Amino acid sequence: MAKSNYDLIVIGGGAAGFVAAKLARGFGKTVAMIEKDRIGGVCTNTGCIPSKALIRSAKASYEMQHLKDFGLSIDGPANVNTAHVMEHVRSVIDTVYQGHAPQKFAALGIDLLYGSPRFLDSRTISLNDRILSGRRFIIATGSRALIPPVPGLDTTPFLTNENFFTLDKLPNSLVILGGGAMGVEMAAACVRLGVRTILMDHADRILPAEDGELTGLLASHLEAEGLKLLLGANVKHIAAVGSSVRVKIEHKGAQQEIDAAQILVAAGRLPNTAGLDLERADVVFDNKGIRTDALMRTSSRRIYACGDVVGPFRFSHMAEYQAVIACTNAFFPVRKKADYRHVVWSTFTDPELAHAGMTEEEARDRLGGSISVYRYDYRGLDRAITDAQRFGLAKYICDKRGRLIGAHILGSHATEVMHEAQLAKALGLSFSSIQQVIHAYPSYSDVLRQASKAQYVDHLKKNPLLRMLKALVSGRAEQP
Repeated sequence: MAKSNYDLIVIGGGAAGFVAAKLARGFGKTVAMIEKDRIGGVCTNTGCIPSKALIRSAKASYEMQHLKDFGLSIDGPANVNTAHVMEHVRSVIDTVYQGHAPQKFAALGIDLLYGSPRFLDSRTISLNDRILSGRRFIIATGSRALIPPVPGLDTTPFLTNENFFTLDKLPNSLVILGGGAMGVEMAAACVRLGVRTILMDHADRILPAEDGELTGLLASHLEAEGLKLLLGANVKHIAAVGSSVRVKIEHKGAQQEIDAAQILVAAGRLPNTAGLDLERADVVFDNKGIRTDALMRTSSRRIYACGDVVGPFRFSHMAEYQAVIACTNAFFPVRKKADYRHVVWSTFTDPELAHAGMTEEEARDRLGGSISVYRYDYRGLDRAITDAQRFGLAKYICDKRGRLIGAHILGSHATEVMHEAQLAKALGLSFSSIQQVIHAYPSYSDVLRQASKAQYVDHLKKNPLLRMLKALVSGRAEQP
């Protein structure tokens, strides 16, 4: 039987909730974690895990159709059958889900409760006609799909990440609203799986938070694979027409009508704050989420919040990072603060686009001409050549002292390679220090090491002592 009084009540059973509940239990606290539906949150059930499984299936399909790149062929006709792709995606979800199944929390001594809690005040909540009290609360209720106010959308069947992965089969055609990470990832995967896909956005480029040079390259690459991009498009109306969906847009001054079997809305995220009665607990929030300080504490001193419901970065790894801070500060006077100077993320297209720190545009706006930019093209990467993965470009932005302030990699294994750059950046090391470390060959890490070597050479050229010695040697060589 669940208790009624706890040291900590965690509201939300996703990534942030998991970490907070387990950490508090590790501190020896009594803990309840409340989830309204299925634990695992967006990442496990409708986000990171299923989308990456679909992307991997798409890559396998692509490789089968490009066997000649590896000196291989299949005798006779070979058609890729995608009928069981969505079934496979759901099997991956279930496998990951079993890694944090409800019984595992019970084994740790965490009470897992289900329902929709409401605050009565800053110390108590109601849940399924019960009253629960907590010394501390951590709100980790996550986010949901933002549904834009497009005329007709409210009366037209549409997909979001929350129901896309429940489809039995992929549609034969798809319109995607939104050029952010979710929209671009799904578009890239669907095209490779034979879905006629159109992605539209009112912005003039995809992934606006990323480096413009790299997003331009990625956009061209996706278009070459068959994706139709309509950027700078204004969606005027959406309607169901028989078993299809019709989207009316204005694009480059012209009106267009586009029909597709399904429409996927990927226009952003909204924090899940509705129904919690946060006002009763004196917790301040707005349409961007619950307001917290650097300690992850809300306006109510007993209540903390973390993850997507807080932002500003809606990634699972950031939710976990914030959860550790929130839980630690909830019980100890250590005053651990969130530091967002070294956030890293990736968009898992193929190739991947990894991001850490300032883009070149941001660095030039803030620092003017006192930056250096180093590039390395995947076409010069031996490991990429062996893997037939030669498309890609890495960019590294350094300040006037040679420290890495931004790293952006478009290419195979970009997410894994990025972490070495992230380590150098977070520790304030000079970019050239990376080339001093012995790296295995051949590896994708060369896309980082070679660029680091270029900065090292530049550093030597600017060294006044070396320049003086060079001049001296040159002068002696000219003497008769």
